[in-house]
Amino acid sequence: MHVLVLASQKGGSGKTTLSGHLAVEADQAGIGPVALIDTDPQGSLSHWWNARRSPTPHFAKVGLLELGAALKALAASGVKLAVIDTPPAITASISEVVAHADLVAVPTRPSPHDLRAVGATVDIAERHGKPVLFVVNAATPRARITGEAAIALSQHGTVAPVTLHHRVDFAASMVDGRTVGEVVPKSQSAKEVRDLWLYIQDRLSRLTGDPKLLPQVRPSHFATGALSGLGEEPPPVDPPPIVPPPLDEAPAAERRMLLDRRVTAAPFGGLDRRAHPFGRRAADRPQ
Repeated sequence: MHVLVLASQKGGSGKTTLSGHLAVEADQAGIGPVALIDTDPQGSLSHWWNARRSPTPHFAKVGLLELGAALKALAASGVKLAVIDTPPAITASISEVVAHADLVAVPTRPSPHDLRAVGATVDIAERHGKPVLFVVNAATPRARITGEAAIALSQHGTVAPVTLHHRVDFAASMVDGRTVGEVVPKSQSAKEVRDLWLYIQDRLSRLTGDPKLLPQVRPSHFATGALSGLGEEPPPVDPPPIVPPPLDEAPAAERRMLLDRRVTAAPFGGLDRRAHPFGRRAADRPQ
């Protein structure tokens, strides 16, 4: 049995919503039996599953002290994948769950507060020797900060090449125990979740050495290493420089002014031009 843990010490990162969506996608992909495990005392995932009409994926409400025994029992009963939702901000609790993981997925919103919070979760995973996968979640389409967040996260581990964007249908679909793929299967949100699961399925197969888990269809953009949805905003382009007319075509009275302009005022500020993307002047850079 494979174990996927969704962990983040930052509340509101989307762990519960993503746990339910990934478990349903795995079940529909034929990976099952799939079991959802809720270790969050708030029980949000429990409430969602109780509103669900479909009997799959299976569900288990397990305390941290019984988690090891519960996983063994699920494996013995034939469960192939366990997806575990974790509580936020409780380091000891998260550590207990991460110890059983084959892969730790860390949903992260592209905001400074969320980026600062990932360090503690990464430390826990590294302490147990578990691989980490960052999932950029609730991103604003075409926002520059989304790409900047992915670049920052890549310094600490692997970033999933699928970005989950902020859309009403993604969270709203959880109201009655369903997922966005079950409510609006042709929506962009549903496609993003399917692509994310395919990537996680492929990664789990490689990490555990289980060829049976390899997806039959693997989107081509996974092989490029590009982060989908992160490069939608084009980089700023400087306007072309203003070229003065040739001196021999300018009136005699203006020639001297044109010469002075060429020497003293290069296009866009000359040496003081702000070439650094964060506004640092070239003259201020350390030599």
